[in-house]
Amino acid sequence: MKNLPAPFAPLVSGGEGLDRYPVHPGALAARMAELYGVAPDQVLPVRGVTHGLELAFRLAARAGQSVEAPQAEPFRTLADLYARPGSGARPGVVIVRALGSPEAVAEMAARVAPALLVVDEGLAEFADTPSAATVIADQANLVVLRSLSLAYGLAGARVGAALGQAATLQRLAAVLEPYALPEVCVRLALQALDPSRLIETRERIAATVRERARLTKALGRDMPVEPGVGPVLMVRPADPAAVRAALARFGIPAEMAGERLRLPVSARADINDRLLAALDLAPAQARPNRTGQSVRDTKETRIVCAVDLDATGPVSITTGVGFFDHMLEQVAAHGGFSLRLACEGDLHTDPHHTIEDSAIALGQALKHALGERRGIARYGFVLPMDEANATVSIDLSGRPYPVFEGTFATPFIGDYRTDLTAHVFRSLAEHLGAAIHVSVTGDDDHHKTEAVYKAFGRALRQAIRIEGDAVPSTKGVL
Repeated sequence: MKNLPAPFAPLVSGGEGLDRYPVHPGALAARMAELYGVAPDQVLPVRGVTHGLELAFRLAARAGQSVEAPQAEPFRTLADLYARPGSGARPGVVIVRALGSPEAVAEMAARVAPALLVVDEGLAEFADTPSAATVIADQANLVVLRSLSLAYGLAGARVGAALGQAATLQRLAAVLEPYALPEVCVRLALQALDPSRLIETRERIAATVRERARLTKALGRDMPVEPGVGPVLMVRPADPAAVRAALARFGIPAEMAGERLRLPVSARADINDRLLAALDLAPAQARPNRTGQSVRDTKETRIVCAVDLDATGPVSITTGVGFFDHMLEQVAAHGGFSLRLACEGDLHTDPHHTIEDSAIALGQALKHALGERRGIARYGFVLPMDEANATVSIDLSGRPYPVFEGTFATPFIGDYRTDLTAHVFRSLAEHLGAAIHVSVTGDDDHHKTEAVYKAFGRALRQAIRIEGDAVPSTKGVL
């Protein structure tokens, strides 16, 4: 029965192919190699850092060797300890959590050789130091563990990688259980590591680092705070039990780690402000930024879109259709909001799917950001551009209704199909939940198209403006 497929496909969404046993995750290894800057044969996909550590323990147990996992010893002290005569049997594996310089890792690897040095870099993305993976080519006894758990939001999927020389990884693979990485997890990891996701992932990580610094400063006025790495802070409050109880009332988890308390750090300022409020350290109340995100995956496109209606930047658009990128940049610039959108689409066939689905994703992200639409101006109007004149009227009513009046004589502007302009605004109206009426006249199709997008940005700027706290409708809801 080994390796026989199930007699039928599973009754789950997106379950195509899951009736068969997993194969070697070669595509994931190749993507991770590109991400971490190593060769494909220097990557062994594993189920997160803990699985990589388990493989190291198995390897040591097979050889009848011990494992050392010091918690606080610096590299040099630990290496000197093993170098002293009479210090006892050298371990087979040394495990350290290291986010220091690669040179220090290389020095330690040389000192503890032939023991296998396993470096836990599960939080490397949140640090500003280079990865120890840069020295694996020179260290045959070095293994670096990376994780997609926190930096890529896949803690529940359990995916990571062991990085090392090919021969070193073959030793680990020899103790790897069959079908170690479920196919579902491989698929999720490949989606998370898709180039269309990386712009937003990097911004999330950067936001978390900024928020960690802000929390460190705020909490430091009331209790000792240790320099943190990753989305956590280690603090030493005078009364840890009281702090945990206060945080629990606000639904914020906190764990004891010895005598220290481990606190979570979010990429969102409003969530971190709740932590501060629980401890009576909250800043002056301010309305949180209106942010929204959308993820759209089809057989034709893979898109991530994020907006912040109360920030003017960053603005980053990559769809592969240059003129369309420029038009969306105009929407963000004239709308006065931050927009990040990345799309990997089937441009080898036609830009239609890329343009249409990007408009859908933008509409969904704007709708998410507007939430209840409380306090917004709701309506927007305008834009001349040389001989062209574009008028865009918006009602953020929650009811989609697109109207587009205008024609284009030129079929393409670069790779952008002008006939898709009306389609873009229909998709925006439908997925934003708005009446969008567009009228454009003129002679130059470039001017006419650009005027429409700019006018839409200006009208949207007026409509999303905060004027109070009430929902702008006699119904009380939009």
